[in-house]
Amino acid sequence: MLSSTITSPARSSRRTVGFSFVAAVLVSVSGLLAACGDNKNDQGQQNAPEVGFVTMAPESVTFTTDLPGRISSLRVADVRARVDGIILRRSFEEGSEVKAGQLLFKIDPAPYQAALDSAKATLARAVANQQSASLLAKRYKALVAIHAVSQQNYDDAHAAEQQNLADVASGKAAVETARINLGYTDVVSPISGRIGKAQVTEGAYVQQGSATLLATVQQIDPVYVDVTQSTTDLLRLRQEFASGQLQKAGDDAAVVSLVLEDGSEYPEKGTLEFSDITVDEGTGSITIRAVFPNPDRALLPGMFVHGKLDEGVKDAALMVPQEGLTRDPRGKATVLLINTDSKIVQQPVKADRVVGDKWLVSEGLKAGDRVVVQGLQKIRPGEVVKPVEANLKGNTDGFGIQAQ
Repeated sequence: MLSSTITSPARSSRRTVGFSFVAAVLVSVSGLLAACGDNKNDQGQQNAPEVGFVTMAPESVTFTTDLPGRISSLRVADVRARVDGIILRRSFEEGSEVKAGQLLFKIDPAPYQAALDSAKATLARAVANQQSASLLAKRYKALVAIHAVSQQNYDDAHAAEQQNLADVASGKAAVETARINLGYTDVVSPISGRIGKAQVTEGAYVQQGSATLLATVQQIDPVYVDVTQSTTDLLRLRQEFASGQLQKAGDDAAVVSLVLEDGSEYPEKGTLEFSDITVDEGTGSITIRAVFPNPDRALLPGMFVHGKLDEGVKDAALMVPQEGLTRDPRGKATVLLINTDSKIVQQPVKADRVVGDKWLVSEGLKAGDRVVVQGLQKIRPGEVVKPVEANLKGNTDGFGIQAQ
């Protein structure tokens, strides 16, 4: 028995319509999924945290060294008694300026004036005796030639002449000594400067043997500033200059600035005088001396200060603001960079030293790198961010908000 299947036109039409409906639904679902994906990406970019960055650019940096030190007087003179006696008067005001040769104290001159007069009288007697002996020796010389006196008499006369000549010389020395001692009763300032308090008063007995201290005069315009530098830093500087990492700072390389105890900067500049040639065994440092003008007497001996010395200049230095550099517990330095896809990348660096408010980075960065300096607390490596060029002026957060 033969059988056959006959498809009616109506059924075929229903199947075609069904396939078309399924295809339309699939296309609609695909479009909805694509639209959702695009919205999600747009929404992710819009929600990316905004961070401030700085672009690394080479710059020339002048390095300075901050060294502790103390003020010392240019010259110090202890005024001491050079003869024994009673102080009659004081001729200065304590704490005032005195000139070299100015009278400071007067010691009773009476005994020294008497000693001078006595020495002069002794000298006069010696001179008279010498003249008489010389005349006698001269006469005997003529008489001994004609045998009118013996040779012995002439020799005795000549010896007496020489002895009297020696007495005259001794008398002159005694007169000069007495005159010098009399001059020492006028105690004068050996240098110009500021005198401190008087160590004795009128009526005090001073002695030459114990060199009684009467007062101290110090010249404090200009003054010395003695600062200390470790030998480690000194060797490092020499190596950097030798390798070309640093260049001389120019003609003003020997100029020194000064910061006072209250943090203010001294208006006058000093000049480097010398560096000591001996290393302190206890501290491993050397002394560097500078000279500073002190017209207003603002710098006083013993005052603690900080000296700033120009070390040299480094060309093409990369400087990172301190806000953009962090260290791990081991002390290793890292920065966060923004790559071309606006993603955060953690980059280890080598930060040698601080210059002002920035770190000098010698390894790990190159010109053109974008370093995050603001908004670090809200990002992590691998995250997409919205980069904004930072404005560090006025200590703001880069987005017009004062940094906390």
